[in-house]
Amino acid sequence: MTKELEIEFKNMLTKEEYSKLLAEQNTSPISQTNHYFDTSDFQLRDQKAALRLRSIGSHFECTLKTPAASGNYETTDSLDEQQASAILDFGQFDAPEVSAELERLGVSPSDLVLIGSLTTHRVESAYEGGLLVLDHSEYLGVEDYELEYEVTDEAAGKRSFLSLLEEKCIPVRPADKKIARFMKAASKH
Repeated sequence: MTKELEIEFKNMLTKEEYSKLLAEQNTSPISQTNHYFDTSDFQLRDQKAALRLRSIGSHFECTLKTPAASGNYETTDSLDEQQASAILDFGQFDAPEVSAELERLGVSPSDLVLIGSLTTHRVESAYEGGLLVLDHSEYLGVEDYELEYEVTDEAAGKRSFLSLLEEKCIPVRPADKKIARFMKAASKH
């Protein structure tokens, strides 16, 4: 289990901007799928929290994001394939630290339902003391492109990120979190 503070900056990209940035990388994207959960009456969303089970190949993790003064706290349990299957197939949450945090929020793990899934093709690279993340996401017939910058120092990270956007001639375009974009698309279906 890990619990850490996540500070990230995000910017939506056009397909062309994404393709140019991808061509500058010396690695191929890795695909991952996020399976999003909430209660049927959206108790997590109402608390500005989000729960996902992420699969990358044969690696699985369950992460609960909760609001912090700067960014989000992430509580993560690494899972084996059997635990991930129990969650996805039967709604049995065998993720002890995440379950404890859910209970702290007043949300019973037994009330969670799968809202849907989003697949991201991701390239990560080190950049000025942080992690630069280039994402192409697919969900509910929607495709979008995004640049993220994960840092430990909010002020320095913001300066570096805005400088990078300016250097690459990319306009600032605010980006909601993936789960928010997913939920917006789901509400239209």
